[in-house]
Amino acid sequence: MSTDAYTALVHAPEPGAPLILAFHGTGGDENQFFGLARQLLPQAGVVSPRGDVSERGAARFFRRTGEGVYDMADLAARTEKMAGFVAAHRKANPGSPVYGFGYSNGANILAAVTFRHPELFDRIGLLHPLIPWTPEPVPALAGRDMLVTAGRRDPICPWPISEELIDWFSEQGATVSTRIHDGGHEVRPEEIDALALFLNQAKTAA
Repeated sequence: MSTDAYTALVHAPEPGAPLILAFHGTGGDENQFFGLARQLLPQAGVVSPRGDVSERGAARFFRRTGEGVYDMADLAARTEKMAGFVAAHRKANPGSPVYGFGYSNGANILAAVTFRHPELFDRIGLLHPLIPWTPEPVPALAGRDMLVTAGRRDPICPWPISEELIDWFSEQGATVSTRIHDGGHEVRPEEIDALALFLNQAKTAA
């Protein structure tokens, strides 16, 4: 797969600095988190792709047939396409750890890639993911650093499903940190703070 498989904003990392892939939510685009990623980790490279599925004009990374009802065949195909895209960028930046974060639909495609290809990301931040099924075990996630944020009153990503996903990652042996608030589907400042801490701790560790 090529690094130009998606329309994307790309900024190269400084030598040895991480590469961050940032995935927007439904209706967002490559601009949604590009600037944030650069702000949170200025030395890092950033790749921010635009979802190539249109839902009534709103960009997404895979199709769905209703709220929380995914076209699983389409998700599987687009997971492999995204995995190839990430692998190409990883190959193009040897020596740079690769981090990923995404919000809502962007978190879902990032999680789906992680389930199938856990080796592609060294750190994963999922903001309001919705995974309405129980993934198969992924032993290779053991020791992987994860951040999951959620709202207990989120009407899009119900808290019990978020909690199940957090527990599932812990069961795989991943190192999971969380930031949970009492609000809904919005990304609150404390989530951005948690993401900033997560990414910068990773830079120090690297």
